[in-house]
Amino acid sequence: MSQSRFTPEATRLDDAARAGWLYYVAGNTQDEIARKLGVSRQSAQRLVSLAVSEKLVKVRLDHPIARCMDLSGALAERYKLRVSEVVPSDPNAPELLTGIAIAAAAELEKMLKSPDEKIIALGTGRALRACVEQLPRMDCPQHRIVSRLGNMMSDGSATPYNAVIRMAERVGAKHYPYPLPVVARDEAELQIMHGQEPVRHTMELCARADLTLVGVGQVGATAPLHVDGFMEAAEMQMLVDQGAAGEITSWVYDAEGRIMDCAFNARVASAPLPVQGGGPVIGLATGPAKAQAIAAALRGRLIDGLITDEVTAGRLLKA
Repeated sequence: MSQSRFTPEATRLDDAARAGWLYYVAGNTQDEIARKLGVSRQSAQRLVSLAVSEKLVKVRLDHPIARCMDLSGALAERYKLRVSEVVPSDPNAPELLTGIAIAAAAELEKMLKSPDEKIIALGTGRALRACVEQLPRMDCPQHRIVSRLGNMMSDGSATPYNAVIRMAERVGAKHYPYPLPVVARDEAELQIMHGQEPVRHTMELCARADLTLVGVGQVGATAPLHVDGFMEAAEMQMLVDQGAAGEITSWVYDAEGRIMDCAFNARVASAPLPVQGGGPVIGLATGPAKAQAIAAALRGRLIDGLITDEVTAGRLLKA
């Protein structure tokens, strides 16, 4: 029998899991945990903290928060959403991602628990990475995780915040990175790229996805496209002047959610938007800077699901 299960690290996590269960489930005090585990009170406290930091313990709020529930229902009705989730806002941190990341992870977890094969397509960005970090470790070899956009910068380096590989590692699923740069140099190069068999296969998987989860990016000086190095400030300002309202998987769209006919979009290598058919396309976004972009994406049906916070939801209902 393999002895790897009994390494010091594994034993430490076992003790942390026991301490976490005793504290959060059984309701023991730290003194009681120390006595039952045969350790000092300080050690018991550290084990409980370790259980949380290693995500062995996940706290879920079961009490229905009336305002969030009302906002969720109102958003679903107004924008005909297939998925609508509103989490509480933190007044001191309006762009905090933790709440929406936990809610999105719960949606993913429900899909991943299916015994039948499911295809999950992901965008990229900070919110998506935060969501994946909230997923528990699972064993899901029956599922496929696919990226909707390229995983390389123009110089060949990896793009920041790519979530597909990280998620596949956490849940043990097959994964299909999009083997292209985010943006091609020109339309001719893009046509050659899209002619490659692995790329065509990846795009087919994206079109058939049972669940698609994407970030929603704002436009302007703080736009991810500009900050992450995909678009120069002058080009970004030109698109803003032409009516750009937001971007999803690098596709820039206007205030009505229409993909813009522009030189930048002509070089975008991502899987097409809007997604035709398949499961829900859920946008994961929060904060005042993104409100305009989210509203436009909802109007244009670029997304038909939304996970956001209560302040952003209130802004969207006034848009």
